[in-house]
Amino acid sequence: MAPRKFFCTFPQELISEPIVSHTLGEKFGVVPNLRAASITDTMAIVAVEIEGENDQIEASVAYLRERGVKVEDMGDGDSLPG
Repeated sequence: MAPRKFFCTFPQELISEPIVSHTLGEKFGVVPNLRAASITDTMAIVAVEIEGENDQIEASVAYLRERGVKVEDMGDGDSLPG
């Protein structure tokens, strides 16, 4: 049950909603861990680790995308260029 890392870009209308910090845990039973964020009045960019069973993580990512969040899987780091 290793955490997976994602890079999320939130549109302006979702910035004030606690989607990652509250909704993912309550609705999908995952544990989100915010690793970095840049938030302005018009956009939020967040790096987040999500820990849980793979199907729970996939469901939470699908939910974010359905809400209009751009979600990119950051992988495990081993595949990134050095």
